[in-house]
Amino acid sequence: MRTWHVTTLVLTITAVITACGAPPATVRPLAGPTGGTTTSPSPAASPTPVLPNLLPGMPPPLQGDDVYAATRDGLAPAVRDFPELIYVPNGVSDTVTVVDAKSATVVGEYPAGDVPQHVVPSYDLKTLWVNSSSSNTLTRMDPATGKVIDTIEVDDPYNLYFTPDGKDAVVIAERLRRIDFRDPETMELRASLPTPCKGVNHVDFSADGRTFVASCEFSAQLIEVDTAARAITRTLDLPRGSKPQDVKLSPDGAVYFIADLNRDGVVVLDAASFTEVGFVPTGTGAHGLYTSRDSRDLYVTNRGAGSVSVLDLASRTVRATYQLPGGASPDMGNLSVDGTKLWLSSRYGSQIYALDMTTGQTTATVEVGQGPHGLTVYPQPGRYSLGHTGILR
Repeated sequence: MRTWHVTTLVLTITAVITACGAPPATVRPLAGPTGGTTTSPSPAASPTPVLPNLLPGMPPPLQGDDVYAATRDGLAPAVRDFPELIYVPNGVSDTVTVVDAKSATVVGEYPAGDVPQHVVPSYDLKTLWVNSSSSNTLTRMDPATGKVIDTIEVDDPYNLYFTPDGKDAVVIAERLRRIDFRDPETMELRASLPTPCKGVNHVDFSADGRTFVASCEFSAQLIEVDTAARAITRTLDLPRGSKPQDVKLSPDGAVYFIADLNRDGVVVLDAASFTEVGFVPTGTGAHGLYTSRDSRDLYVTNRGAGSVSVLDLASRTVRATYQLPGGASPDMGNLSVDGTKLWLSSRYGSQIYALDMTTGQTTATVEVGQGPHGLTVYPQPGRYSLGHTGILR
């Protein structure tokens, strides 16, 4: 079994850009309003937002300065009648536990493949995929019923994403050091991109959809990939000892935030220059990243500290830290449909937690299988899914 893990909008995107291995820019420490610290962004990180030169076929953002604006418009017609359920992949038990979100009770449990990692909404929002990396399988679930449909063979699906035009499923084959591009419905292989780094695992797409950034956990690197060309365009070496995890684009598309498990905080990556322009300490073992429904905050799960930090996106400072019950190891999850609660798995236990993001109180604890990982709450508001545990836009 593997070790457990894990734009300002760009005006023009070059087809191939020379790999960038320069050290991070030197930045001045800045005190946060509640005692948190961050680093001041470079001037290149804060230009005026503009409408992007979109990837052909990609739905345009509802607002040019907020890629998440569509997630505040309520549920899409395709998912409006789905029950609000929590799908929990248990990586040790090799099962998926289904929990009713309103009553916080288990309503089903189904066998999955070996080491199920994440539960991922499809691009068209109609299907959920359970990624089981050790058995090389994807299990298809029906979110209308919360039940399993079938299982298909796919090489090393540690994580799963979808291109913003909906044309490709992007399977992150971490063990094989590949990014595979597949048919989003049949999962038949179309192209395979070897990665020069180790431990590729989490991804997010640029505001224009033309590129995406992936973290490489075991070689302390980030890579940028051209979406249409299926080619690596840039590589960035992070400071020695870094262990990059989840990746999240800022609402205005100017920067990416990357959780760093070993540096205990969040890297701020300028999307245009592909350089580190800041760092925000959050807590031991920073791992998962989630944007609030109003696009004002970034929620950071600190797996080692058993806490969630609320990072104010305007000031890039931590304004609050919420502690989960003793022994919790918050990993992956998603917001409730109304955005008031953050449901999280406890990676090294057998529980999931609901955290009220207004009060900071834990409002529910549910026993599930052993080693819960990338749970999703579904349905979610938005027009289409980019994958993972529910990156909707």
